[in-house]
Amino acid sequence: MPAYHSTFNGVENVRVINGLPLLPLMTRTRGPSPYADPSMTSDAIDEALELFRPNSFFKNFEIKGSGDRLLIYIILFTSQCLNRLRPTTTQSEATKTLYSLAVTNVVIPADATFPLHNMYPAVNDKSETDTLRQYLTQVRQEVAQRLVALVYAGDSAVPSKWWMSFQKRHFMGKSMP
Repeated sequence: MPAYHSTFNGVENVRVINGLPLLPLMTRTRGPSPYADPSMTSDAIDEALELFRPNSFFKNFEIKGSGDRLLIYIILFTSQCLNRLRPTTTQSEATKTLYSLAVTNVVIPADATFPLHNMYPAVNDKSETDTLRQYLTQVRQEVAQRLVALVYAGDSAVPSKWWMSFQKRHFMGKSMP
């Protein structure tokens, strides 16, 4: 069974920096993301969170386009976020922790410290690097917000059973720099 790929691989007329498309996001977070069409029902973040669990079981992943590169970045960041949470973390603590993680030390795929930097093309200049860093900060903030809503669905005092099963089975100790 092959891994699930991004539906945004074939999107045209989108700026691509470092192999990552700057796709529209359904967000209120400020950043360089293009405005989302009001008719959009989901975006790349929704797709990545939906595909996170099934794709985490695959050891190999063939990149078929720029949408897959963004999917990989979001999945790695999601894993890093989930590893920061503990069973005793409250929703307000999780919100603060993940926001702090989202805005500090944003690693772009062009950085040598990024785990898969060899799979991404180089950045052309400093202005593109700055734009990409701003976009990825915006993406990370939105992922953090949506992840808190998913992990603390229903009861805000404790994480959901979905998160608990993740902690027991996946990625303990592994994360992005």
